[in-house]
Amino acid sequence: MKNSDPKWLAWAKELQFIAQAGITYSKDPFDVERFERLREISAEVMSYHCDEPIEKVRNLFCNETGFQTPKMDTRAAVFEDGKILLVKERDGTWALPGGWVDVMETVKSNTIKEVKEEAGIDVEPLRVIALHDKNKHNPLPHPYNICKVFVLCRKIGGEFVKNIETSESRYFALNELPPLCEEKTTREQVKMCFRAYENDNFIVEFD
Repeated sequence: MKNSDPKWLAWAKELQFIAQAGITYSKDPFDVERFERLREISAEVMSYHCDEPIEKVRNLFCNETGFQTPKMDTRAAVFEDGKILLVKERDGTWALPGGWVDVMETVKSNTIKEVKEEAGIDVEPLRVIALHDKNKHNPLPHPYNICKVFVLCRKIGGEFVKNIETSESRYFALNELPPLCEEKTTREQVKMCFRAYENDNFIVEFD
């Protein structure tokens, strides 16, 4: 398991959360102005420590409205002959097929959609493997919390079609894993999926 957020990131995230809630619920224009400045300070903290332009940080860190909650990401674990399906990212690394849960999608429907888009196959989601807080398990900490939902799936048809997100899909044994895009999928998370696949009584992991 990865370490928790560095203190500066935790502070910046909390400032952003407080500021966004204040902007959302405050009625007094002077209070809104103060909360907007507080959000600007949180972006400045992020920019300083990440060495990124302030405009880029604002776009990534300060672009939401309403009450701020964690984002959701689904990852599918599909097995064939004891091997797990991975897709090749544009940078040459590999990951479990998946992505952000879109508006109007559920965990189940989003899992089906993402596997179809990235691997070209149709799957039936069977059960949840884990609910991971991304910042606790994957490198490159984010300025907001992400819940990664791993779902065990069964292939029911289809074949890979090259697309704008991935260039290849392949099944791998645990002892022959390729270089992974660890921001999306770590070796430990793949090992966890194998344990869930091999054990019908696997207990769901959650943070």
